[in-house]
Amino acid sequence: MAYPRDIWAHVKGKAVRTVVFDLDGTLADTSEDLLAAANACFAGLGLGEPLGAADTLTAFAGGRAMLRLGFQRLGVAGDVDGQYPVLLAHYAEGLDRATRLYPGAVEAVESLRAAGFATAICTNKPEGLAEELMRRLGVRGLFGALVGADTFPVRKPDPLPYRESVLRAGGDPRRSLLVGDTVTDRDTARAAGVPVVLVSFGPEGAGVARLAPDALLDRYADLPGLAARLVL
Repeated sequence: MAYPRDIWAHVKGKAVRTVVFDLDGTLADTSEDLLAAANACFAGLGLGEPLGAADTLTAFAGGRAMLRLGFQRLGVAGDVDGQYPVLLAHYAEGLDRATRLYPGAVEAVESLRAAGFATAICTNKPEGLAEELMRRLGVRGLFGALVGADTFPVRKPDPLPYRESVLRAGGDPRRSLLVGDTVTDRDTARAAGVPVVLVSFGPEGAGVARLAPDALLDRYADLPGLAARLVL
C-alpha cells in the first residue's frame, strides 16, 4: 500500500529525519484512566476495585496485565480474555478524564517539526482509542502518522509497526529515533536498528537507565537537541 509522503519527505535530496513517540507513559500519563477502566470491570462483577495508584506500571503493561493482576489479588480465577473487551469499552467512555500530556511534550514536538523533523506515534494501544485520545487532547495534528496495536497483525516490539509509522509520516527508518518508556520500546528500537531515548519521568522513573538506552530524557525541553545529535 502506498502512503502520502510528508511535506518534508526530502530536503536537499536527503530523506527527512523522524522522531517516533510511544504514547502511554511517554507522551501522556494515562494510568489513572486505564486503572479506572479495569476497576470498572471488577466492580461490574461484584468484586470491588482492587487496583490503585501503586499499580501504574501494570497499567502501562496493558489491559490484560491489569485484569490478571486484579483477579490474582482478589484470589479469583477470572476470565481475562472475556473481560478485555469490557475493559476497552469502559476505557473508551472515559479515556481523557484524568489523562494529561507530560509537561513540555507539545512544545518539544513543535520544535522538532520546526527544525525539519517528521513526527509519528507508535503505540500498543488499539489504534482507534489512540486516535480518539490524541484528538481529545488536541494534538493529533502534530503527528504525521499514528500506528496502534491492531494496525498490523504484529505489535511492538516487532519492528514492523515502528518502521511503518516512520514511512507513513514520510520519513526513512534509517534516519529515525524512538522515544519511549519501557523495555518494549527499547527492544523495538533495537530490532529496528535505530536509537532509543527513554523518558525518566515515566512510570519507572530513573530506573529505566537499567535498560541501557542511547539516552535518557529528563525533560522534554532537551529532546530537540538529543534528536539532532542521535539522528544524522
